[in-house]
Amino acid sequence: MTSSFFVTADWLAEHLADSDLQTLDARMLPPGQEQVRDIQAEYQAKHLPGAPFFDIEALSDHTSVYPHMLPRAETFAVAMRELGVNSDKHLVVYDEGNLFSAPRAWWMLREFGVAKVSILAGGLKGWEEAGFQVESGPVTLPEAEFEARFDAKVVKRLTDVLLISHEGGAQIIDARAANRFTGEVDEPRPGLRRGHIPNSLNVPWNSLVEAGRLKSPDALKAIFSQQGVDLAQPVVASCGSGVTAVVVILALTTLGVENVTLYDGSWGEWGSRDDLPVAVG
Repeated sequence: MTSSFFVTADWLAEHLADSDLQTLDARMLPPGQEQVRDIQAEYQAKHLPGAPFFDIEALSDHTSVYPHMLPRAETFAVAMRELGVNSDKHLVVYDEGNLFSAPRAWWMLREFGVAKVSILAGGLKGWEEAGFQVESGPVTLPEAEFEARFDAKVVKRLTDVLLISHEGGAQIIDARAANRFTGEVDEPRPGLRRGHIPNSLNVPWNSLVEAGRLKSPDALKAIFSQQGVDLAQPVVASCGSGVTAVVVILALTTLGVENVTLYDGSWGEWGSRDDLPVAVG
């Protein structure tokens, strides 16, 4: 293992047949790419042996108008059982190799009570570059045992974030690209305002990533320090839709930072509202 939250391709290849381990394909398209790519077709074309598709979009709360919102624990548990995922196993999630979506799957599984979840360093790209085998076609597994529980305190709602923005008490970290944070460019999702939550800090998620894994702890600390983040203070992570904010959570958790929560609505919610304050620049 490369860190407490990552496994290497070599390690996974050695343990892939272990009865207490399961791999999950958690690839997801960045906003705007749905028109030019078919992630289901890409999964069917190639994936790790025996890895079912952990479809973050399908596993979201579809009663919400906002993208990728967490489902209820009972709904998630049923979906996992039907997918053949066992909550007592060591689950290894991966994405296409950019560390874009695997952290969201890692976080969801952990927050719904799975004790042992890891991310494949380098993702599918790194697995293939290491010379390991992939499969094509669907993966159908027998129904599994999955027990889910959820602590609502790990997620902040709009009213919580509005209060923090006004009065402090925690640092709001926005993981979007700098030009989206400053309001220089339009959001990839139509209908959203430009800018950011007032009094938030910007740590672009991809600044924390290198070759499908996190940068070194020293590099992470330097990036957070440069962006004005105090690692001793509580953090609420935000982004476009609650996905790449978890890269920030993963990095902070790797550094041993506690009291880190997610604003699940993120800019998809905040930026869609005309009655909320927005900062630019």
